[in-house]
Amino acid sequence: MSSTEDLDYPQILFQYNNGFLVSKIMFTACELGVFDLLLKSEGSLSSDAIAERLGTSISGMERLLDACVGLKLLEVEMKSEGAFYRNTELSNLYLTKSSPKSQYHNLMYYSKTVYLCWHYLTDAVRDGKNQYERAFGVSSKDLFGALYRSEEEMIQFMYGLNAIWSICGRDVIAAFDLSPFTVIYDLGGCAGGLAQECISLYPKSTVTIYDLPKVVQVAKERFVPPEERQITFHEGDFFKDPIPEADLYILARILHDWADGKCMQLLTKIYKACKPGGGVLLVETLLNEDKTGPLEAQLYSMNMLVQAEGKERTPTEYSKLLAAAGFREIQVKKTGKLYDAILGRK
Repeated sequence: MSSTEDLDYPQILFQYNNGFLVSKIMFTACELGVFDLLLKSEGSLSSDAIAERLGTSISGMERLLDACVGLKLLEVEMKSEGAFYRNTELSNLYLTKSSPKSQYHNLMYYSKTVYLCWHYLTDAVRDGKNQYERAFGVSSKDLFGALYRSEEEMIQFMYGLNAIWSICGRDVIAAFDLSPFTVIYDLGGCAGGLAQECISLYPKSTVTIYDLPKVVQVAKERFVPPEERQITFHEGDFFKDPIPEADLYILARILHDWADGKCMQLLTKIYKACKPGGGVLLVETLLNEDKTGPLEAQLYSMNMLVQAEGKERTPTEYSKLLAAAGFREIQVKKTGKLYDAILGRK
């Protein structure tokens, strides 16, 4: 067994203490348009040229670029005229706005919303409540009223969610054979990223996105083209309004927003609406049964504390909720990505 002298505590503490700084460097480079500019340029650019085109100070931009090199987000080449910078493959793929797998909007949502809530993490731990009132001065009695407190905020969230599904969506939709389920309702389907993955993998299916009226309106205008006949919309609040009959209901990143009682309310309502032989697909980040990890799930659970009313759960905890609502033949599939899948049948 290693002694404490064998542990590199200074390095570990340095990494933890500077995690916030690392994130803000990436957020700032995205917001200023560094990666987009370098993608459009025919070759590498000097810090002076980047600063001039983006309207920043030369000294500030030079330091930002060097930090991005240290983070492996940029590459640098030293020429006689000075340092010249270019994107890495990772930055081109995930940090530029035009990439199909762009995480730009997701990162901006974290920078301008999530991090402000996390500033009050200590208060959240003390209170056991989300921190929208302290962070933004808005009541969180209506959780999604706080979450979508402006159209700009809502659209940023929708773009960010679609960005996640561009990376993880296919894995959770393919976790089980969903081909027997042709009539599918995606409850809280938002901008339709997961619905698109579903009809791509199961072309005989139709998916109805059931979401709040203002979300549906934006999804129709910005995200789902009118010629896409396999995706339709249903406006409403699935806690308050009726849920139509379907073969399968998808709850992707929904139950983790809510406490157990609210989850039971929704699952029981879905069970009653579900066709015999139908089912419900949960898409969540699953904690290990002993809750020792994975770290992503532990961090997301903390995020639910500062932003929502729920938490991340273990496979057993979700299975118990499904069973209590009446579902059977419950199967769990770890995908190896951010999100996992659980299928329960009626």
